Amino acid sequence: VTLINHAFTHPDFDRKGLLDAVLGQLRINRHGVHGPSHWARVLHHGLAIGAEVGANLLVVELFSFLHDSQRWNEYEDEKHGERAADYAASMNRRFFELSGPELDVLMQAIRSHSDGGIETCPTIQTCWDADRLDLGRVGIKPNAKYLSLNARKYIESAYEWSVI
Repeated sequence: VTLINHAFTHPDFDRKGLLDAVLGQLRINRHGVHGPSHWARVLHHGLAIGAEVGANLLVVELFSFLHDSQRWNEYEDEKHGERAADYAASMNRRFFELSGPELDVLMQAIRSHSDGGIETCPTIQTCWDADRLDLGRVGIKPNAKYLSLNARKYIESAYEWSVI
């Protein structure tokens, strides 16, 4: 597994401020299956896939930090995506600057990330692929039918990394 190439991460937002804010209000265990170690793997996968498909890498990075930020528990929490999308919108212009269409893409990616869908927007699908590639952390091998063609080649390496 290669490390994240930080040249791909977006320098023009307050990453530390955003992460401090997210962690400061987190209701779940930081060391649980939806915590920061998961976010880091989602970021890693998202940047790799996103660079290949021309995704908006700022949206992909923000998704990685925000998609599970509003979970009330580690297990059943059907509304966490809705809450996290609203939370992401509240962070815009505070820690990052997304245009209206970019914010809409981020919110849609977050809102529907647990629904099992496939999306034609490369940025949204990249976000979902990145999250799904980390299912090994809960003992599930990612299923190719829920991934883009670009993401499928990462199933084995992502699974091995997730179960460590």
